[in-house]
Order: sequence, then C-alpha cells, then structure tokens
Amino acid sequence: MYSVYKQTHPPTGIEHCVYCNFFNTLERNLVIAAVNQLHVYRLNPDTEDDTGKNVSEQNLGSQSFFFQLSVVEYDPSTHDLQTTSLHYFEEPALKDGFAVTYSIPEIRVDPDGRCAAMLIYGTRLVILPFRRDAVIEDSDISGGGKSPIMSSYIIDLKSFDEKITNVKDFQFLHGYYEPTVFMLYEPFPTWAGRTAVRADTCCIAAISLNIQERVNPVIWSMNNLPFDCCKVMAVPKPIGGVMVVAVNSLLYLNQSVPPYGVALNSIASSSTLFPLRTQEGIRIALDCSQAAFMTNDRLVLSLKGGELYVLTLVVDGMRSVRSFHFDKSAASVLTTCMCICEEGFLFLGSRLGNSLLLKYTEKAQDQIELREEPKKEEPPTKKKKVTESEVASDVSQIENLYELEVYGSAENPKGTTIANYSFEVCDNIWNIAPCANIVMGEPAFLSEEFSGTDNPDIELVTTSGYSKNGALSVLQRTIRPQIVTTFELPGCIDMWTVKGELPEEEGGSRTSIEGETTNTEQEDKDSVKDGHAFLILSREDSSMILQTGQEIMELDHSGFSTQTATIFAGNIGDNKYIIQVSPSGVRLLEGVKQLQYLTVEQTSTICQCSVSDPYALLMTEAGMIFLLTLKQDAVSGNSRLSMTKPLLPQPLLPQHSKILTLCTYKDKSGLFRTKPVNENEVPAPVETKPNRSSIEKVYNMDSSNVDDEDELLYGDTDTSVFSSSMDTSQTEVKSPTKSSRLQNDIKPTYWALVCRENGVLEIYSMPDFKLSYYVKNFPMGQKILVDSVQVKDKLSTGSSSFADRSDKLLGEMPILKEILMVGLGYRKTRPYLMARIEDDFYMYEAFPYFQASIDNHLKLRFKKVQHNLIMKDRKSRKKRIEDEGLPDETIRQQRVARLRYFEDVAGYSGVFVCGPYPHWIFMTTRGSLRIHPMIIDGPITCFSSFHNVNCPKGFFYFNKLGELRITVLPTHLTYDAPWAVRKIPLRCTPHFVAYHPDSKTYAVVTSTPENCNKLPKTTTEERDWDTLEKDERFIYPQLNTYALQLYSPTSWEVVPNTSVVLQEWEVCTTMKNVLLRSEENVHGEENISRGRILILDVIEVVPEPGLPLTKHKIKVLYDKEQKGPVTALAQIQGFLLTAIGQKDIKPLETYTAEYMVDNTQLCFLVSDKMKNILMYAYHPEARESIGGQRLLRKADFNVGSHINSMFRVLCRSDPAVDKRAYNADRKHITYFASLDGTLGFVLPISEKVYRRLLMLQNAMTTQIQHIAGLNPRTYRAVQSIRQELRNPQKNILDGDLLWKYLHLSMMEKTEIAKRIGTSLEQLTDDLMDIDRLTLHF
Repeated sequence: MYSVYKQTHPPTGIEHCVYCNFFNTLERNLVIAAVNQLHVYRLNPDTEDDTGKNVSEQNLGSQSFFFQLSVVEYDPSTHDLQTTSLHYFEEPALKDGFAVTYSIPEIRVDPDGRCAAMLIYGTRLVILPFRRDAVIEDSDISGGGKSPIMSSYIIDLKSFDEKITNVKDFQFLHGYYEPTVFMLYEPFPTWAGRTAVRADTCCIAAISLNIQERVNPVIWSMNNLPFDCCKVMAVPKPIGGVMVVAVNSLLYLNQSVPPYGVALNSIASSSTLFPLRTQEGIRIALDCSQAAFMTNDRLVLSLKGGELYVLTLVVDGMRSVRSFHFDKSAASVLTTCMCICEEGFLFLGSRLGNSLLLKYTEKAQDQIELREEPKKEEPPTKKKKVTESEVASDVSQIENLYELEVYGSAENPKGTTIANYSFEVCDNIWNIAPCANIVMGEPAFLSEEFSGTDNPDIELVTTSGYSKNGALSVLQRTIRPQIVTTFELPGCIDMWTVKGELPEEEGGSRTSIEGETTNTEQEDKDSVKDGHAFLILSREDSSMILQTGQEIMELDHSGFSTQTATIFAGNIGDNKYIIQVSPSGVRLLEGVKQLQYLTVEQTSTICQCSVSDPYALLMTEAGMIFLLTLKQDAVSGNSRLSMTKPLLPQPLLPQHSKILTLCTYKDKSGLFRTKPVNENEVPAPVETKPNRSSIEKVYNMDSSNVDDEDELLYGDTDTSVFSSSMDTSQTEVKSPTKSSRLQNDIKPTYWALVCRENGVLEIYSMPDFKLSYYVKNFPMGQKILVDSVQVKDKLSTGSSSFADRSDKLLGEMPILKEILMVGLGYRKTRPYLMARIEDDFYMYEAFPYFQASIDNHLKLRFKKVQHNLIMKDRKSRKKRIEDEGLPDETIRQQRVARLRYFEDVAGYSGVFVCGPYPHWIFMTTRGSLRIHPMIIDGPITCFSSFHNVNCPKGFFYFNKLGELRITVLPTHLTYDAPWAVRKIPLRCTPHFVAYHPDSKTYAVVTSTPENCNKLPKTTTEERDWDTLEKDERFIYPQLNTYALQLYSPTSWEVVPNTSVVLQEWEVCTTMKNVLLRSEENVHGEENISRGRILILDVIEVVPEPGLPLTKHKIKVLYDKEQKGPVTALAQIQGFLLTAIGQKDIKPLETYTAEYMVDNTQLCFLVSDKMKNILMYAYHPEARESIGGQRLLRKADFNVGSHINSMFRVLCRSDPAVDKRAYNADRKHITYFASLDGTLGFVLPISEKVYRRLLMLQNAMTTQIQHIAGLNPRTYRAVQSIRQELRNPQKNILDGDLLWKYLHLSMMEKTEIAKRIGTSLEQLTDDLMDIDRLTLHF
C-alpha cells in the first residue's frame, strides 16, 4: 500500500526561546522554536502584544542522535535564513565504540561573545571561536563575507580527569578574562533509593579556554555536591559565581568564597551531607523548574506547578551572597522555557499550555514592609534592606552595623534591596498541545442551510494541556458562518457595501421601529453611524441600490445610477462621500444626493477602479489610466473630484505593452520610501522601550489572590468560552489611542501598482506618477521580486540563469487576472502583494532592502509567501473547450474582483478570496498570517463586509446559486490560530475524550493529583496500605484520582450527576467512543497489577425543572475485575476485544495504532517512541510472516513528533476529483494528532500517482535550499534505538516537501515537470486531488 503524509496543523508547543539581535544590531527580537519551526516576534511599543514576523518555517528540528551543528543568520537580501557554516561530529572515533548514545547535544554561548561550546557524547566539548571583527561589523551587510565562526576544535573532558563523565549541565561564567566553562557532572550515578549508601555524587569543574593557544586548564573544582543537582545558572556581574539548582536544595558557589546552600524541604536533610541552611517558610522542589535572571541579583523561578517565585540574592558589601529571599509572586502556566524580553517583560514558553508574555513591575516599598505583617513564605526574623537613597537616613534597618562602621553608609551602594513584584498578562500564543486523545463530533451550532450537504459536517475535539493547564480544544479547519438571512437574487455578478447618511424620512420611520426592536435609540444611532447604509448590486447591464437600515429595501429614487452596470462602489473622504463607477462615468454622492458626475473619453469604457482615499484610479478597456483626486472647494466648502490623465513613462522594454490590471495602495508602514537612508536605521516601527497604551488590557495577579490564576494560565479573559474570543488587541480598530512617536513619524504615502501584458509590474508614486519600482516577468512567480536594476544580484532569483531564460518565455507567460496590495497586521504595517494568475495565487510580503543602489526607487523587496492554497478547479475536457470561446457577456464576470479586502469582520481584518474554493486570510496585531477555507457553501462569486444593527460586524456573499447570504462569523471561536479554535478550561489533566452520538455529549476522563501518604502492603494481595506521617516540610508524592464526566457541547458545561469516580490507585488506560472503558490498579513493582472493565451507557431521563442538562444519566452495565492489566479495547461487530498483558517477540514501544483502508486492502498504521509511523500488513502466505504469526512492515516514515491518537474518516466527496481514478468512495483517510500540537493525515494513493509524486519528491530534495544543512530525506528516514537488520521500506511520501513545489517559480515548476516526464498541470492536479479529498472539519 502506497500513501502520502501531510501535516495540516503546525506544532504549537514551544520548546525553546531566546531574546536576541536577529534582524540587525539595533533591534532585539524574541525567537521561539516549536519542533521544526522558528518564529520571530517583536514587541509592539503601544499594545505590548507580540507582533509576529514569521521568518522561516523549515525542518529545523534534529533528532537527538545527530551530532551536527549549523550556524545560520538572517539574510536581509532574501528575508530568510542563510547558512554560514556547518559542523559535523559523527566520526566513529568520537563515539568510543558505542553504537547508541543517549546524551542530547547542548550548546552554550559565552556572555562576552567570544566563543560557543557544544557538548557531544557526554564527554567531549566542541569549541567554536567567534571571529571578533565579524561581531563588530554590522549584521545587515550581506554577501560573501567571512564566516563568523573560526575553525572549531574538540576537547576531550576525560583528558582533564577520567571521572568527568555524565555531564548534567554546563554554562559559561561571567567576569573571567578568558572564556570559562563551568561543568556539573556525576561520575558515579546514584538514585533516590540508594542515597543511604551513595549520596553526594555530583562534582563541578571550571575550565578556562585559551582559544589561541588551545590550552585549557582546570581552575576550580569541587566534589560531594548533592546527588539531585540538575542544572547550573551563571550569576551576572558584579556578583559573579554560579547557582547550582538541585531538586531539593539550592546552592551558590563562587571560586573565591565559601559555598552557600539552603534546603528547600525536609527531604534534602536526609539525602545529602552537604552543609545546608534551612530556608524557613519555604517547601518547594525545583525539578522541572525554569529560571531567568531579571537583574544581576534577582531571578524569576517557575516551578513545575506553575508557581512564579522571585528569588533575591542577598549580598553584603563584599559582593558575597549571605542569604536567599523567596517571594511567591503569582501562579502561571507550566513553563518549558523562559527569557527576559526588554526590561520589565517576561516570556513564558510552554508545551502544556498557552505561552504568555508577562509584564512585571516592582511594588511600592510600603506594600512590602514585613515587620507589621510577615508573609508565610518568609522567615519572621528576616529584616529588609532599604533603597540606596534611604541607607544614610535609616541606619537601624541595616543588618550588619559593623559593615556600616567600616565602609560607611554613603559608600555602600551594593547592598541588596528586597522587593515584591506583580505580574500582568500582556499577550498569549495559543497552544493545543499535548493532544493525548482526539475525536470527531457534530458541531453544536450549524445553520439549517448547511444541513443537507453530501459531506458530513464534523469538528474535532482534542485533549490539551496538563494539570491546571488542562483543557479541551474544539478545532474547526473550515469556517462555518452563521446565516442571518438569505435572499434569492439571480443575475447579480458583483456587490459593494458603502457607508453614508440615510434619507431623513427613512431615518424617521426607522426610529419609530427601533423603539420596539432595540434597547436604546442611542445604540442604534451609533451602530448605523459606523455601519453600512447602502448595498449596491451590479448585474450585466443594470444596478440595484438597497438601503440597509432595520430592513433591507430597494431605493427607487436616488442619485445612484441604476440603468448601467456598476464597475466599482466605495467610500472616499473619510467615509463621508460615496463614489460609484459605471462603464461610462463616475458619480460622487453624499448619501443619496449626487454631487458630481464625471465622464471619460467617449470611446473609452471604464473596466476597473481602485480607491485609496483621497485618490481613485480608473482604467479603461484600452488600458488607459485616469486619476481622480477628491479636493475641497475653498469657497463653497464642498468636495469635488478632479480628473487627470497621468503620463506614464514608457516601458523599459522596446515594445509598448498594454496595461492589464492595477491597484492603489496607501502605505502606513514606512517601508515604501525612495530616499536613501542610513543602513543602520531600523525601518519597521520599533521602539526598544515599550510604552503603555490607553487601550491595553492587563490583569494584575497580586500575591494575595494568587489562586485566581485564570488570566495567567490562559491569557485574556475575553477568550473565555462563554464570550467572544476576539483578541483584545483587535479592539484597536475603533478605540482611541494615545498619540505616540510612531504615528507622528510615519506619514502615509500613496502608490499605484500597474501590471502589463508583457509581465512587467510597475509601482508609481501618487499623485505625481514617478516610476519607483520595476519588476520583469512578474507572473512567473519568482521567489524574490527585485527592482530591475538589482537583477544582477546573485540572490535575486532561484537560479543564476533564471532572468536570462525568462526573457524568452513571454509567449508562455501565464495571464495575470488581478492584483491587490494591502497593509495587514499591527496598524497595517505589514504590506502584502497578492496576485491572481490564471488558476494560481501568489502572495508576497514586502521587506526593507537598503542596499538598493538606484536613486528615487523604493528601498524594498518582495518575498514570496508559501500559503499551500490550491485555488484551481479541475476542468473536464468539454468544459475546457467551452472556455476557449467565451461569450462576450461573461467578460465582465471575469473582471469581477475576487480578492476582497475587509476590515472589522467580527473584529478581524484581512482579505477574502472568492472563487471555487473561497478562503479567509486574517492577520491580527500578533502578526501571524492565518488562512482558513470556507467551502461549506460551495463557490462564492463576490463578497463584502457589512456592519448593521441587525448584523453587527458581519458580511454579505453570493454563492453559485445566486443566493445572497447575510452572515456573521461565530465569535466563540478564535481565528488567530492555524485552525479556528475554542479552548474550554478544565483545570485538571484530560486523558481521554469520546463523543456519544445518541445523546450528543462528550465523555471526558480526567485526573486530579492528590498528596499520597500511603504505601501498599506487599505481604498480601488484598488492598491494604500503611499510612506514613512526615514533618510539615516534607513534600509528599502525588497520586492521580481518575474520574469520568459528561459535557454538553452547546455550552460546554458539566452535565450534572454524570460523574463516575474510579477507585483509589486505579489508572484509566483507554476509553472508546461507545463508552467502553477500562482501567488497572498500579501498586508498584512488588504487587500484582489487576485490570477492571466497565461498560457504561448514557440514558435519557426526565430533566429536573429549569435544568435541561439533567436529562442524561450514566448507567453501569458491566463492572468486573480481570486477571491482568487491561491496556486496550476494540469493538468488532458487536463484540468487545480486550488486550490483557500480551507480549510480543519483537517488542515495539507503541503509542497508538489505527487501520489503513484502501478498497480491499487493509493495513495497520502504528506510531512508536522514536516518532516514526510504521505500516504493517497481515500476509500469512509470505515466508517472513512465519505462517501469519508476524506482521510484515510495508512502509516507514519519521514524523518528528510523538503521535498519540489516530482516527479514520471516509474521503471527502468533491466534484473536482475523479472518484473512479481515486476510488474515493472506498478509501479512508487516517488522521493523527501529536503531543506537540501537530495534526495531519496519511492517505492511501494508487501506485501510478505514487511513482509520479516520488519522482517529484526526489527532484524537490535537490531543488530547494536546505536551511541549516538539514536534508528532508534524512529528516524523514525511519529512526531506531538500535541498528536493525532490515532495510527501510519507505513507501510514504512527504507531503510537506511536495507542497513546496507549488511555491516554486513557473520556470522551475515547468522545468521539474519536464525532467520527470510529466506536465505541470498533471502534478498540480495530483496535489489538488489530495487536498480536496482530505479537506474535512
């Protein structure tokens, strides 16, 4: 069986983060890593949100068994990553004879930027010296300069001491003349059960690195540290030294002073002989904790339970640490990584919850006086030092009076000030990981118009998070609008909504209606004032004007033109005036009153119009351009349109080419500039010190109410499940903000983009129409669009000879249909160029490029964005012949704009793409491009946003049946995510979820941790325990208590009285969708494990009065203990299969398994510990199967993520797909969800399609750039713990790599297709069929 793998939802769990200079030396950015993707963020100066700039989404994740190092940097000429050096450390001599190594390579960088070190194989240290002159140079300079890394060399740690093995952590120290590496290692490992014999096993060593001479002496060492030391943190200057973090203790070590350590709980005193002081009032453990230094003497700790502590190093005048001060400040998300962003901002990255950006502020001094009300966490005898300004005046608060006498109060600025901090949530990044279990279910809310579709309408529900971050995530890949009403209006080909003043008499009658239908008159007045007043519909030869008040009614008498078709309609003059463009002229209206009518030349027919207030650009059928400018009459005060015919410069090519299409653009980003600027200038709107905005929403987490931590767990409360999930930053559309330097510095500029028949794209400044940018062969879809003068740049195209060859292809150049330039994201500062070219769709993002040499031209370039959208519609041969001879009346329909910009639809702004497969393109202030299909109503011919009292922040669209839908976006979902998502907080760990179709409810198995002080007795098989009592500072282990609960998807509330709590020590191992469930008792290694199977039924009863959710109850049908632990359940034709303690000859650590169904073929798809998916088949006739006793491996593939849940769906029926060729009626798609938030599928395909796409995959492996030297073929090769005596089967294609074919230029796509003996259309159709068959949810 052949198949294709494709990822449909990117990973959301964040593994690593760093705050660094990424783009240049003047701006610092937050860089986060999620499995195989890098995301780069910038802190917005006003709203304090993370504004994303997603630079690269490449396979940047490496397996832990690969010991390779890549150095990459930002390339300003391509707006991408470029590899500067590669380092390979997999020689057999370095492995010391081991075939398998379990040490994960780690890298650290010297704080003074002199070198980096990488630990490999647990015993060797790779040193990468940095070139000092490369660090000093400006990072913006690109090209073939010297590599920033000099020759690397390897240090064998055993050469210093044979005992330096099993290195746990290492860091570079601050304040040393030469780079100094501090090593924490454990030469003779022990564990908790052996501490009575061998306890203090950890050691340290500090190695000084002389990079020039390569002489590396050990300058400091110490033995007999606690066995549970796990990580080290270098303390910044001027204190210096190192913090050694252990599970139960915390140590401070410095080469020149005695060590200082504290016991954080009573376990430390019994497990180590290292001298530790008792930290009074503290009972914590530091395993799985994360830490970051806020200042040189304060660091923030995030514990495994999400608690945030501020740890202060109390130092004396000699900069010697004398004590630690812990202050519990808040409780937040379970943290995987953290870093300080700017001063006062903290980023918490998480795999188990939403990642958060926090703002921390120091509380006023009068709030933290401990003499009056000492806190529980702090010793009552501890006195606080005061600020530097108060040292001389209040001598009584200084701890050491001898120190005051010797050094004097004025000369003691280094004393420690104890301060409390408050944390506030500024922004969050959505995370659905870990997806432990995922199921399908019916959506609770769906408009009746969509109920009779051929394909079942289903949504996904997955478990997310852990412990208090636990939640259910409801996912929808496609958007399902809520229909307000529908009108049948056949014959309409285009429409627009405009704002304006309604007629007075209509307003009076509307006011009388509004008293009955709305709450207040003022509410309706405001909504209509900001809303749309008219809907303009265009037919082939006429127009219809509809007034949109309380009711939608046609206007019989107005200044609008109804006898001709409308080419364009929109607002101008700050929405005060309306412009209506017909084929013969232009009308300017104020409300329904016509102010002006302009005609163009009699022989010309207007075919296109684009408006950027106060300019409008017209184009005629002959390709002539007219500019309209709205000007105010100084005498009368009225506004009038003035028409000019700009004289465009002659094209650079010898032949004069006709203009095909145009658009205007109002730039607010400051990127569109023609004047030379300093190369060091930061072009984007960046301020290194963020300012507080008046519309900012922050949530104070005072330590007094630290239990109420929803905001610090999930972010904004506006994203709760019972209200709108629109991001708070999106209210900026209508909210007044403080004037900042950013707004005053950037003045809007106006530009006209013109595309010609010969493929030239020109950008002119408006209104003077000076040529500012010139791109050749734009429809060919180059990766980077550059000014024609820059074509000689070696980085300007995908291949060096591209420009020369493309000049010969004017005859083969695809036809450009439409272009649109829009500003998206934060204050519209992210310019995107979109183009519709025959059946293709291009998206380009503008980025600054200051090395452009031509004067008075734009200092920018455009980078192609990979969107993975296939807009084309497969046409039959009959239809293709008909299209070649299009009748004249459909030419106007071909002119209808399919790229529709919208603002404030449910709080979102972006572009709606009409056509056979419509899509929404969103970008919020967070800056990530989100693309969501909306295929539930079929093809959409035209679209317009609509804001009205009856349809707030909604939209209009026409479907293929000529029905006008008035709709709104469901606001309970968040669309600023890869898929539309809704998270339901559970505040406990969800393990399994199942949908019960009869009652339309979800059964969820959760667990809640509780302290356990019992030990099972080993002398008897009965359930009997010994109770242990420990002191108050002892940390008890936690035991999970499992329970099953029903949830109603209408409100996601708990169904009352439907909870089933399992017995103590029982662990739920599986639950199936018919509510068959099992669990086992786990009592430890010395006790026999038993299993128990429960079969439960959901029955309907009479609900209690006023409680409709009480109509369901749970009834136990079967409850019986089994002989062994029950690990899996399955149902087949009414029978229940159970797996009880089975063993295999060739064990495989399996995470989940599911069938693969392709007509009459049946295989088993399995995921394993090594992040592979393996396909097995049952072939008893094969010799290798030993008569059917073993399954045969048929395919293998490395996903790069742990897949924990799978399910199957029948292929989606689509008219564009040939059902016979794909046998779609009898083919199942196997979907999966992983522990890092990845969703995807494996689809069986025919051998013919497989062979064709396999050749494409091999060609793409050599065609695309391998960022960081990561080869996609190696990345997808099956991984194993130890070498096996079998060849890889492969037979699964990498869909992520195949889809990059669509991202190539037209030249490259055609060349690859010819090379493998097929056509570009055939390859695109194959990918389109896979996309259409799998477009569920």
